[in-house]
Amino acid sequence: MGPRTWHKVAAISGVAALGLGTYGAHVFKPTDPKYKDVWNTASLYHLVHTAALVAAPITKHPNVFGGLLTSGILAFSGTCYTVAYLEDRKYSSLAPFGGFAFIAAWASLLF
Repeated sequence: MGPRTWHKVAAISGVAALGLGTYGAHVFKPTDPKYKDVWNTASLYHLVHTAALVAAPITKHPNVFGGLLTSGILAFSGTCYTVAYLEDRKYSSLAPFGGFAFIAAWASLLF
């Protein structure tokens, strides 16, 4: 994928991160307040890794870095958003894979 493609992926992810963060801050009112913290964690990791995704085109392996960050956002943040929204931790099984994808993305910058 070309550099402009990664910028488009980052743009879509950024719009989603801001929209979901705004929803979490102003609309989301879970029955159990601990799920507000789960939502906030999802939002933080989503936004931080979206910002990093903008740099994918200037890395040595942009498709590896960008692909792993995107996978991490979907698996980690997506899972956390789902768990928080449904207030049910039974949907949390993909979150660790997202965390590993984030770690692998950052590690890929070493090579």
